Amino acid sequence: MGIATGVSEHATTSDQKEGPALGIDFNANEVLLMAERVEQNGQKFYQGAVSRTTDTDHQSMLRKLAAMEVEHEATFAAMRAQLGAQEKTATVFDPDSQAVQYLQAMADSSIFDVDMDPEKVLAGTETIEDILRIALGMEKDSVVFYGARGVGK
Repeated sequence: MGIATGVSEHATTSDQKEGPALGIDFNANEVLLMAERVEQNGQKFYQGAVSRTTDTDHQSMLRKLAAMEVEHEATFAAMRAQLGAQEKTATVFDPDSQAVQYLQAMADSSIFDVDMDPEKVLAGTETIEDILRIALGMEKDSVVFYGARGVGK
């Protein structure tokens, strides 16, 4: 699969300084669950941003971006479905699945924040360029986030 799941590196995003080492190795299943969550959050952002513009071409583009996030989520889900038992085996004793909850919390707060209401983030005066600049920053954060977890190595 090409997914290294070591997470002893620093979690960084373009807006945050390096934090303490996490010291937890997440298995491939856990990392892919987190990736699915990031894509769900991105879809929510793009779909919410549609109502922030009146230009039908811009709305169409934002809907397409939201649909791409849905496709990405499906790709990660398909990858996760193909994992073997060893790739789903916990790397640490975790009877309460706290590692998965931790990854979901990180995905929810670091990239395409699930609690972020586009109506609150976007004042309604932004141009499409502003909306895309915000989205691009979040997309970049996801690349850094995945890179810090060794995804794709």
